[in-house]
Amino acid sequence: MKKYGSLVPLCEKDVMGKLKEAFNEDFSHRKPFITKEIMNYRAKHPKSSTCNFRVFYNKHMLDMDDLATLDGQNWLNDQIINMYGELIMDAVPDKVHFFNSFFHRQLVTKGYNGVKRWTKKVDLFKKTLLLIPIHLEVHWSLITVNIPNRIISFYDSQGIHFKFCVENIRKYLLTEAKEKNHPEFLQGWQTAVTKCIPQQKNDSDCGVFVLQYCKCLALDQPFQFSQEDMPRVRKRIYKELCDRQLIE
Repeated sequence: MKKYGSLVPLCEKDVMGKLKEAFNEDFSHRKPFITKEIMNYRAKHPKSSTCNFRVFYNKHMLDMDDLATLDGQNWLNDQIINMYGELIMDAVPDKVHFFNSFFHRQLVTKGYNGVKRWTKKVDLFKKTLLLIPIHLEVHWSLITVNIPNRIISFYDSQGIHFKFCVENIRKYLLTEAKEKNHPEFLQGWQTAVTKCIPQQKNDSDCGVFVLQYCKCLALDQPFQFSQEDMPRVRKRIYKELCDRQLIE
């Protein structure tokens, strides 16, 4: 509870491992009893008992309301998406730039000048991969940019393709290249819809899929996950956020 604010990210294996570590004894023969104790503990410690729990990382702060979006089939919020994206970016800082989830909204409503300062301290064209989460009403998608190959790709866990979002990013990159004096990036851009990728089978895991896409792409890992893995992935993301580092 001190480390994670709740038992949400823990499974029986975690608790058994901690007991073995603390007492140097195998408690597997008492698993039914321990499982019952975990359930009793959950019941006796409602959310309000850990309302002061906070996770801080750079300029990000998560409270229990934010972390609770990783429980069950809740929808992930912007705070979870953005802090996890920064963990990914900081794991491979020379390669990846992760855009805040509010970037695309700001670009659409205020144009290039509304987001011009967002890259004041970074040269996007010296990166290899840009990750841009897209949040349209109640659905998360992902746009990626392969800088060396000038390819803008769209990833969606429901097979949807929002062409206007890709076009917004293409126009943004052209303006950014002009503003940052990169004439070599003023032409040659291609767009692609990424197919045959893991798909969700419910209406609640789109944000989890987006974060998993981001992590795999940033760390050059294959997409070896499916809808059935989402409960486990949610727990892992919760732990990574509290530990402030990725679990590879």
